[in-house]
Amino acid sequence: MCTLAAGRVVLFKGADTVIADPSGRAPINSAHYERAAPWLATADSGDVLAGMITGLLARGLDPMSAAESAAWLHVEAGRTLGPGLIAEDIPEALPDVLKRVLHWTSPSTAKDA
Repeated sequence: MCTLAAGRVVLFKGADTVIADPSGRAPINSAHYERAAPWLATADSGDVLAGMITGLLARGLDPMSAAESAAWLHVEAGRTLGPGLIAEDIPEALPDVLKRVLHWTSPSTAKDA
């Protein structure tokens, strides 16, 4: 079912992330170079992403912004944790990710500090 017919925001998380809204807008975020975190392909990682989206919706973000923000934070948490992460590690990494975002530092800079 396409997002236009459903009237909902849809997030497809795979090697690339596609987030589509009812208007037909569908940004694609490629998992290449520094944005790659293939270790997120682990059991229940998508459930954590869904919970992050739900939390942002509860904070008042519109559905598209919640999906886009959660997807970005999900990848940043994965990049912070690195290979070997399990899904339950992702929420625990979010405070560090948010601190970095607020101070505009990269994961490698934050680890070296």
